[in-house]
Amino acid sequence: MTAATYSDVWNLEVFFKGGSGSAELAEHLKVTKELIEAFETKVNNWTPLNKINDKIYLKELLSDFEHAGKKLRQASAFVGCLQAQNTEDKKAYALEATVTALSATFQSALSAFDNLLSSINDEVWAQVLDDEYLTELTFSLTERRERAKDKLSIEEEALISALGVDGYHSWGQLYDLIVSKIKIPVEENGEVNQLSVGQASNRFSSTDRDVRASVFKSWENSWNEQADYLSKTLNHLSGFRLNVYKKRGWEDVLKEPLSINRMQKETLETMWAVITENKKPLVEYLNRKAKLLGIEKLSWFDLDAPYGKTESKVSYQEGAKFIEQNFAQFGEKMSAFAKKAFENQWIEAEDRPGKAPGGFCTGFPESEESRIFMTYSGTPSNVSTLAHELGHGFHSYAMRGVQYLNRGYAMNVAETASTFAEMIVADAAVKNAKDEEEKLALLDDKIQRTVALLMNIHARFLFETRFYEERKRGPVSVETLNELMEGAQKEAYCEALDEYHPLFWASKLHFFITGVPFYNFPYTFGYLFSLGIYAQALEEGKGYEEKYIALLRDTASMTVEDLAAKHLQVDLVQKDFWEKAVQICIDDIEEFLQLTEKK
Repeated sequence: MTAATYSDVWNLEVFFKGGSGSAELAEHLKVTKELIEAFETKVNNWTPLNKINDKIYLKELLSDFEHAGKKLRQASAFVGCLQAQNTEDKKAYALEATVTALSATFQSALSAFDNLLSSINDEVWAQVLDDEYLTELTFSLTERRERAKDKLSIEEEALISALGVDGYHSWGQLYDLIVSKIKIPVEENGEVNQLSVGQASNRFSSTDRDVRASVFKSWENSWNEQADYLSKTLNHLSGFRLNVYKKRGWEDVLKEPLSINRMQKETLETMWAVITENKKPLVEYLNRKAKLLGIEKLSWFDLDAPYGKTESKVSYQEGAKFIEQNFAQFGEKMSAFAKKAFENQWIEAEDRPGKAPGGFCTGFPESEESRIFMTYSGTPSNVSTLAHELGHGFHSYAMRGVQYLNRGYAMNVAETASTFAEMIVADAAVKNAKDEEEKLALLDDKIQRTVALLMNIHARFLFETRFYEERKRGPVSVETLNELMEGAQKEAYCEALDEYHPLFWASKLHFFITGVPFYNFPYTFGYLFSLGIYAQALEEGKGYEEKYIALLRDTASMTVEDLAAKHLQVDLVQKDFWEKAVQICIDDIEEFLQLTEKK
């Protein structure tokens, strides 16, 4: 029997027919607006009586919240997919503005809702939660209540949300628009091709150093041409955020990201301390890699260079089958989920012009489906990215049946599921290598991700922390931004590189995302946290899948410290867990160094 051939283009028509011109989507947005306005009216008409009867109205509001929230998320996910698949889709950008405005109205209503929760006294609150439906939501509702106490009045928070549409989120949208216009001129086969940002970034995985160096030079020039616009964008975005923090009395810029990630500052500090103490093996790897490439020191554009002289291409079909087979080694549910995603065209992977850079997984809650976006060009790293995004999708799949309010897991634990899936595939690839050269190439690809998560992400964190301190004193110039970025990179990479990427602040979307500040450390947390889970999974074998799903289902219902204590029996504030996780990374490096000793 011939194996199924999977399409590398996703199917969005099942949600709304007609793309950005969809009449179905227009009707959906109209209904969404009505639901949000009805929820807003109901919130405004509620005056908690500080009596047990408050729970009746609360349950009605939660039902309305779920209906409106699912509708809004469905539309938002669809519009995001439209923009990613075609950066020239002008109608999609107009739709994004509509969705952003609806989101602002919804957030404003939710702020008012949260304030009302905080007005219920503690004694009555305990009685209200003593209800079969509401008990499950104790953590989520109490969290909303406590966060509301930490913010401004209902009127002030509503004003911030309203002004944020054009004064905050619009700057993030402007960034997307600028990037969509950027072309990277690259000479290939005797002619100059104008590559999109996504296409050009894939060239940094070329085995030819001249190609990487040439693309990097064009890359820097193209970003530098837009640096004034991008610095203005970043300054206004961060300025808005800092002004809101100041009004709320928040002095620490990490207060919000830590709260969003349900994480203690001590945990974050311990994680970075352990990483910093264990960077020597990573530097040894970078130095060895330089020697293997025949150069004295690696430059930024060499970090994604594959080991070996031959480019090992993996077709989309081969990559898909490899992921399915190795997910099956862990558990049947994970493998079945991946198979369903491939068969039902949940994945947009085609390598073509006009696509946005990067990769993501987004959820459609009304349809209980996910969509995955990436550009697949056949590298081992592409297979890892595909597995990574499928891990995100499986996380959402595992949460089915969980109350809607309890599905809002944070980025750090979201990255845990994705990295766990990536580890399964990366480990399998190394173990199944046909010879030592292939093993080294795959091991190198795996270590590249360790370097990215323990060094590159660290540089982003250092840069963003220092940038915000600088921004408190006034707008930050392009020159200072470049200096801050290069300084952070030199520190994070322990001066191991020859040439750095000072314009990384401009080329990295994550610094311009308005939904979540400090879109960096959660990646590293998720990576190392997943290694601890992965180690347990290896010890217990296939039976671990149910325990893993139980952990995923709890990810939005407790702090990460409590999650780790309950499911892994570890204390994240102590160094032990992090040291063991980092050691797993070091083991890969030591194997690589040993195998390449004579080379």
